[in-house]
Amino acid sequence: MTQQLKLGIPKGSLESSTLSLFKQAGWNISPRSRNYFPSIDDREINCALVRSQEMAPYVANGTLDLGLTGHDWILEREVENEVEEICELVYSKSSDQPCRWVLVVPKDSPIQSIEDLQGKKISTELVSFTRRYLAQRGIEAEVEFSWGATEAKVVEGLVDAVVEITETGSTIRAHGLRIVCDILHTETRLIANRQAMQDPFKRRKIEQIATLLQSALRARKKVALKMNVPAGNLEQVVALLPSLHAPTVNHLFDKEWLAVETVVDSGQVRDLIPSLQAAGAEGILEYELRKMV
Repeated sequence: MTQQLKLGIPKGSLESSTLSLFKQAGWNISPRSRNYFPSIDDREINCALVRSQEMAPYVANGTLDLGLTGHDWILEREVENEVEEICELVYSKSSDQPCRWVLVVPKDSPIQSIEDLQGKKISTELVSFTRRYLAQRGIEAEVEFSWGATEAKVVEGLVDAVVEITETGSTIRAHGLRIVCDILHTETRLIANRQAMQDPFKRRKIEQIATLLQSALRARKKVALKMNVPAGNLEQVVALLPSLHAPTVNHLFDKEWLAVETVVDSGQVRDLIPSLQAAGAEGILEYELRKMV
């Protein structure tokens, strides 16, 4: 019987971007209608869809060997000492920036700092962490769990403030609210059950997944450039090219021309291509990378 690694995929807002990341890394995961166990094209992996908020305890108790969840939910469920954090994976549906939990109040609220929450009522989904955060600062406030529409509670005056997650803060501002301060920055973590890491098969599989997921994310920020360069212009062109070590240079059939290839940050390309062209490069090609190890 084939050994299997039990892998948790976050269900909800991160689901589609996680499946996309795994596909780039080399695994095709296909959700099934009304089924929490997607199929995957790897006989050594068994997948389950689990809410990010519930992932860490399942990994900690061994129901899952490996899972992806936010650092915020690891802290919220207080299992940071019970799981092994393999690596950070900064990705989301809309951006590649870590999310942040922020203290939000109405624009005209007298609350200007975290200390002003003394005796106030706060609503959030991140209840345990928020209570500990306030207690560490000697602030006594009522913190209640929000079942959703958290921002609406402060808009309607049901609470004095909310602690909500955001990427850019634009939605919060659009609702006429104000961010007082950040209380936690979070990103996705790949976490493993500690006993699973002691099993040679599972450890090998976990390390394989971690390596390929990280290589896929690394590749998203890079592109490859390939061009033809007259031999007499080579030094001028190479001087413009950033590279991990040095560009790859090969002779073409015409010995007066060379093929030059390198990897650069994607954000550099719009300025780099005109400079390369001015330096004599021709036939410049840009193409995306799938993995970068």
